[in-house]
Amino acid sequence: MRKITLGKSDLQVPVIAVGCMRIDRLEKPQAKHFVQTALDAGANFFDHADVYGDGACEEIFAEAIGMNAMVREKVILQSKCGIRRNIGHDFSKAHILASVDGILKRLRTDYLDVLLLHRPDALVEPEEVAEAFDTLESNGKVRHFGVSNHNPMQIQLLKKFVKQPLVANQLQLSVTNANMISQGLHVNMLDDKAVNRDGSVLDFCRLNDITIQTWSPFQYGFFEGTYLDNDRFPILNAKLSELAEKHAISKTAIVVAWLLRHPAKMQVVTGTMNEARLLECVKGTEVTLTREEWYEIYLSAGNILP
Repeated sequence: MRKITLGKSDLQVPVIAVGCMRIDRLEKPQAKHFVQTALDAGANFFDHADVYGDGACEEIFAEAIGMNAMVREKVILQSKCGIRRNIGHDFSKAHILASVDGILKRLRTDYLDVLLLHRPDALVEPEEVAEAFDTLESNGKVRHFGVSNHNPMQIQLLKKFVKQPLVANQLQLSVTNANMISQGLHVNMLDDKAVNRDGSVLDFCRLNDITIQTWSPFQYGFFEGTYLDNDRFPILNAKLSELAEKHAISKTAIVVAWLLRHPAKMQVVTGTMNEARLLECVKGTEVTLTREEWYEIYLSAGNILP
């Protein structure tokens, strides 16, 4: 498995992160086999959040992998906190510390490799976030920190107080949800694609060595469904099929190759619980698309160039 350096850390991570949001849909034997399949493929980076299954996903994962000291050394664990179901978002020091304790208990581990702040909290007090991060780092509970779904100014506000490098920003990105790419191509234009909705987060993360982790790489809209083999995207699927045949891999693998072709050195967060689909994602890391192929896929999804 190809690896990259996560942000400004010394942590080497596979370019595929196994998203565990749906692992609670598997029966125990299935979950165990899925996790082992990922490990055998070199996909040992597992992405969690305390709200996934209201914590059940972390518990199921820990049981599936048979978490112990020996196993822990072989995996990289990331989780997220800050969303309080049916209440709002909470980046208070008390909530962050309590959330991490719950995460560690459910994952049966003493530490997280990476902790991300989930969606932005409108009432964030960055001084409290800094205190929480200092506490978690000093007591060895979290080794690296980052954010999810944050724009540049929100990150800058945190960085004013937080001393630890923010190594990752988990953002939605797919060929059909490519706003962060499109707005950079429509500079000085009057069309809708020129609207800067995210503060140039793609360029900001590149400038500041923050690894972008792409969530929902196969989805369109906001969890509206996959665009693969979807009649709503005939031109895109035709192009993906053409390139899949050319490179002797699946359409799923081509999508992964498309994301990894971008020079930002992103990490693709998969969400599938299908072992065959996960292995297709891994296969996509072995293919480097040409510049022409990358743009052909971009345009086939309905994106336009000025």
